[in-house]
Amino acid sequence: MRRPADEAGQNFVAVCVSLTFCFVVYSMLLVTVPVYGLELGASPLMLGVILSSQYLLPFLLAIPLGGVVARHGGRITLVAGAFVMTAGLLLMQVLPGYYGLIGGQLLIGLAHLQMVLSAQTIISSLATGPKLESYFGWYATWLSGGQVVGPLLAGGWIHWAGGVDNLFLVMAGIALLGGLSGMALTGDATLGMSVTGKQTGFRAQASLIRHNNGVQVSIAITVAGMFALGVYGSYLPVYLDSLEMSAVMIGVLVSLRSGVSMVIRPFIPRIIHTVGGREKATTLALCTVSVGLACMGFAGNAPVIALLSILVGLGGGLTQPLSMVVLAESVEREQRSGALGMRLMANRAVHFVAPLMFGAILSVSGFGLSFGLSGLFIALVAAVLLRLQRQRGVM
Repeated sequence: MRRPADEAGQNFVAVCVSLTFCFVVYSMLLVTVPVYGLELGASPLMLGVILSSQYLLPFLLAIPLGGVVARHGGRITLVAGAFVMTAGLLLMQVLPGYYGLIGGQLLIGLAHLQMVLSAQTIISSLATGPKLESYFGWYATWLSGGQVVGPLLAGGWIHWAGGVDNLFLVMAGIALLGGLSGMALTGDATLGMSVTGKQTGFRAQASLIRHNNGVQVSIAITVAGMFALGVYGSYLPVYLDSLEMSAVMIGVLVSLRSGVSMVIRPFIPRIIHTVGGREKATTLALCTVSVGLACMGFAGNAPVIALLSILVGLGGGLTQPLSMVVLAESVEREQRSGALGMRLMANRAVHFVAPLMFGAILSVSGFGLSFGLSGLFIALVAAVLLRLQRQRGVM
């Protein structure tokens, strides 16, 4: 008979390997889709429609999918998500043009959400306390690795082939590997639960966000963290280009944040212990992101921008795993999938809205004011969180 620790270890590795393949594909698309869209002659407006289409279904269906994961178990939904992602990539390959591209983006966005939601549900059931912090820290590290590797693979293929060509077919193969890795899940990860709409539906999540302080804290951390990363990822390359930096330097500075986040995440339990608990760690992380982002628009040279990117990477590396841990420990097991779905819905919504808000401010002001106001928004969220945490003591 297998020990629970052995089963937990196997499931954790299977989830991390599967989701790493998923994030390799997801980050490859960040390079491939814009390049392919430009090859098709897409206007800026059409390119925006193509890029944003991936977030539509996740925003609408995150909470219902939480109920699906709870009822059917993490393994079948994770593997099914990988197959849906494969189908979306094959659609892009066999149906050239805008219809295939947008249709594939819709399927891939839904599949990515389903795989992430399944993975987070599985991991949230593996442990509690510092052990759960460690699990989510290492999980986020694996995903960061996939996000570093993906763009390099896509860029290398496009350079070697002189265009997109069969790259969607290659990505379909990688997505399929993610599904096969998920087959190794065992034990509790294969089991569903008997849940009702009252536990996992929209009304249940609305009730949680009104009355559950831990859920409120988790959503607030997610909103702040994703706002910062959405602004950073969307507009830092544009800002660096306006400073007439080389393409190589832009690539290094943009990647620096992801690299720092990846390195710091395995040490999350130790950091929390060192600073004196999750409350202080969360506040410190958001303040670090706030300073890095607020000062970015006033930095005019590579060394200063690199230092500020490191600050954003340090804070961002802590916020997302912490938000998952707080949420997982604040709700009952039957509610976790739905609550995680609500968190991911907020994640996708902010990821979609943040660049639009920043762009609107940028259109009437400079980078200094735009980055400064973005940093101020993160600081305000940190202040609200500190008040919530002290009132209820959830962390």
